[in-house]
Amino acid sequence: MNKSKKILMSFLLTASLAMPTVGANAATTTSNGDEKFRVYVEASDSSTKSSLKSKYKARWELTENGFSTEMNEKQFVALQKNKNITVTKVQQVSLDTDIRANQFEVTAGEYPSHQTPWGIKAIYNNSSQTTTSGGQGINIAVLDTGVNVNHYDLENTVEQCKDFTQATSLVNGVCNDAHGHGTHVAGSALADGGSDGAGIYGVAPDSDLWAYKVLGDNGSGYSDDIAAAIRHAADQATSTGTKTVINMSLGSASSDSLIASAVTYAYNKGVLVVAAAGNEGPYQGSIGYPGALVNAVAVAALENVQQNGTYRVADFSSRGYASTDGDYYINQGDVEISAPGASIYSTWNNGGYNTISGTSMATPHVAGLASKLWSQNPSWSNATLRANLQNRAKNYDIKGGYGATTGDDYASGFGFARVQ
Repeated sequence: MNKSKKILMSFLLTASLAMPTVGANAATTTSNGDEKFRVYVEASDSSTKSSLKSKYKARWELTENGFSTEMNEKQFVALQKNKNITVTKVQQVSLDTDIRANQFEVTAGEYPSHQTPWGIKAIYNNSSQTTTSGGQGINIAVLDTGVNVNHYDLENTVEQCKDFTQATSLVNGVCNDAHGHGTHVAGSALADGGSDGAGIYGVAPDSDLWAYKVLGDNGSGYSDDIAAAIRHAADQATSTGTKTVINMSLGSASSDSLIASAVTYAYNKGVLVVAAAGNEGPYQGSIGYPGALVNAVAVAALENVQQNGTYRVADFSSRGYASTDGDYYINQGDVEISAPGASIYSTWNNGGYNTISGTSMATPHVAGLASKLWSQNPSWSNATLRANLQNRAKNYDIKGGYGATTGDDYASGFGFARVQ
């Protein structure tokens, strides 16, 4: 490919982006002005469910006698009075808010300024690393704002491209990323340098990309769409007989039952779920969901700064609870492991590259490492893989940053898991 040498001079201010407050599918308005919103309806039995489905169009059926749909306030109130029905509003979930670095955004066609960014060199524990390898036969499902599957450094990795945010539920072959976040995440996990090897590299470039769009172009979406995508990834892994790592760089302050049950479903089917800890640090108890769930690996963000002889946990990285320090046990709300997440250079949705920060950026480093290790050890279960990641993290204890100390701590978890 003949790449141009022009640079788009669009200066990006260092600022935390505000979380959007509307979802991927904004609330609709009927002709008489009654606003509709997303709900989940749980019936007491199958016949009641069938009756309800004849009145309300089901979007996702995530439980035996339940489904998500849309209705107005009057309908919502009326159903709440029925003792045979439980109806709740579907929670909205946003991106793990990213923090833009002081860098120029690069236009499509530009060669990357460096092919193996600092995070890749750090996780490979090799300052001279020029390319990466691994992940063959393993799927990395990126549940995010979509992915630019035509990006030169990603196009050869794409196996699935699906949109869970449209009105018709799952749309195959579509996963457009008008935001950029999902493309950046995918690049850190598995960018392969392009056909000419002159592009950027992720941790495990031989992995297969499952690009699942679960968030709208504004970076927000509905928990039922996310739960449906998690379950779909797990079912796809089972039907194809392949190992799958789910990457979720998104979250909310409180647990959502639909996502929580979907994470448990996927984990029980042998999928490894990796999720961002969140960017609400350095305060204790600030880890967001689904990262805070026991069946998800919560990832903290490291800076390219040395403190106390190790990398430093970024101040923005969410923390767990100091009361659980030193137990080397994962409770709800704990950080599990750390990875590079500050000033991360990766692929962007315009076909070029960009530098942003956040635990969103740390998470795909771990997803890529998991894919690489699983490919080398295909007989491992997801639990065995997770234990190996934890043991690798213990071998590189993190002692830099607020709350970081010797051993398991509420800032860095078990430590920094690396290739070697």
